Amino acid sequence: MAGERKSKYHSHVEPKLLLIEAWARDGAIEEDISKKLGVAYSTFKIYKDKYSALSAALKRGKEVADVEVENSLFKRAIGYEYTEKKYVQVEMSEEEYDLHQQIAVNRYKLDHPEATMIELRAIELGVTRYKMMLVEEKTKEVSPDTTAQIFWLKNRRPDKWRDKQEVNHSGSVDVNNPYSGLTTDELRKLIRDG
Repeated sequence: MAGERKSKYHSHVEPKLLLIEAWARDGAIEEDISKKLGVAYSTFKIYKDKYSALSAALKRGKEVADVEVENSLFKRAIGYEYTEKKYVQVEMSEEEYDLHQQIAVNRYKLDHPEATMIELRAIELGVTRYKMMLVEEKTKEVSPDTTAQIFWLKNRRPDKWRDKQEVNHSGSVDVNNPYSGLTTDELRKLIRDG
């Protein structure tokens, strides 16, 4: 038809469904995803409604991200332990250094069978004489976070933990007003006379 624009779904979106899922999993919002695809956000929303493969990819990605955040929040709420490792840079022995050079040269030869002696020598000289050595390993504890606990409980058990409680009052409210029987003129006289 004349004037009808061709959809970018099959060229810009469909081939990248796995990538879209990964972006959603990494926390990208739909507006950013549409920009990465070169598609207007309004068009992206239409595609999401029209093509179930796109909405499914977004849903799968978001579910993974949501589970990871939930797990992290729960971990913060109850506290956890982790291992901290400390490394220092140390010089290799001559034998170890020679071995690392030989490994680097052999790997390069596999990828570049036509390599010259000059290229191989450059690879050999590019190997560092130092390595990282683990010198200390500590188990550390992160205390439970009360803010995370409050957030978790308010969202998981709102019936017990939300701030606003609903109260039903079925009786009457009586107000004891000693001036309720006075007229406006009598009230003004009281104010004037003090």
